[in-house]
Amino acid sequence: MNTRTGAVGLVVRAVALSAGLVLSAGSASGDESKALPVDQLKAFGEVFDLVKKQYVRPVDDRELLKDAIRGMVSGLDPHSSYLTVDEHRELQEGASGEFGGLGIEITADGGLIRIITPLDDSPADEAGLLPGDLVIRVDGESVRDLTATEAAKRIRGQPGTPVTLTIVREDEDGPIEFTIIRDIVEITSVKSELVEPGFARIRISRFQTQTGARLLEEIRRAEEANDGPLSGAVLDLRNNPGGILSGAVSVADAFLDDGLIVYTEGRDPESREEYYAKPSDFLAGIPIVALVNGGSASAAEIVAGALQDRRRAVIAGTRTFGKGSVQTIVTLDDGSALKLTTSRYYTPSGHSIQARGIIPDIELPALRVEAAESGSSILEGNLPGHLESDGGPPAETRPGASAESLAVEDFPLFQAINLLKGLALQRPGA
Repeated sequence: MNTRTGAVGLVVRAVALSAGLVLSAGSASGDESKALPVDQLKAFGEVFDLVKKQYVRPVDDRELLKDAIRGMVSGLDPHSSYLTVDEHRELQEGASGEFGGLGIEITADGGLIRIITPLDDSPADEAGLLPGDLVIRVDGESVRDLTATEAAKRIRGQPGTPVTLTIVREDEDGPIEFTIIRDIVEITSVKSELVEPGFARIRISRFQTQTGARLLEEIRRAEEANDGPLSGAVLDLRNNPGGILSGAVSVADAFLDDGLIVYTEGRDPESREEYYAKPSDFLAGIPIVALVNGGSASAAEIVAGALQDRRRAVIAGTRTFGKGSVQTIVTLDDGSALKLTTSRYYTPSGHSIQARGIIPDIELPALRVEAAESGSSILEGNLPGHLESDGGPPAETRPGASAESLAVEDFPLFQAINLLKGLALQRPGA
């Protein structure tokens, strides 16, 4: 063993031994921590020495230690990870609302990579990738046992360059290949549209720092398009992968007058944090139907859970993803970072979101409705020998006459609007 390698091993062993002694003393004084396994830490030092000495090619010390940290953290859960300086920067860029890539939210799943959801209007969305798709290869190379961060690094690249994803989809017989051109993904987190007079759809595709402020702008825009207050609103959280906690809290706060929105609890009793709504419901109590599905995760589930528990909205759709853990980003001295799961989210009534998700009040699967062929309806006027009209005024065509096309294009939204109409009729003074 050369002097340098031996020194590295001795340092590792010395640190391990001293750490073990310190934690042993802490345990004796009533600390819940247990002594570090000194034998395993000594084995780590020995493995480090062996790799340095006998591996087929020279390996940089820093790379070895980074890989050791990655392995230690990635074994905890799918969301904890070690981020290099570049990966940390990319994560910050994603939170700001613009980044390069395909626009998909992914997670590690059984040694492979699962798509939580493609972002609205992103290259992935336009190419036809779907929530639940399993990525098995990127540009022909297997992604087995990669962390989500490592897979994302492979998928991202220079805007304008292609990347090929090999996908396994539940209803397909074999793998499918998608070759997609990378682009700068600009996220417009909130959009609104007046679906019918009095009834608006407010779409939130992701939660960012300014999502709450954007929501209020879109509510005002929908009211202007309606020439007055709305009668009901659909809050569309389908395929929303989450984002910034503060964005979710501000959105829920916009619809609630007071009370608890969400709280977090971790291993440390002092880690409990509670988030409350401030006075002023910006929709003044009008009915809300929140649409969710299996692609609704994290911050989207916080909003849905708060509105459901506080009976402010009817939750419709399918069970949500169930990502109810909190990750804390700790920046290290060299600019890299540790993303560590530190607590869980709980709805106001105390339900854990983790691995359970939000169960809708009304199950509303994403059915496809085919338009009826023209002329297939049997009407009085089609019958042989029917009486002619007496010439009175024709029935008025209602403003929402395009309901059939909405049912074909987006059946859950069509059903949500129908539900809102019923809820609006039940309001006092309706």
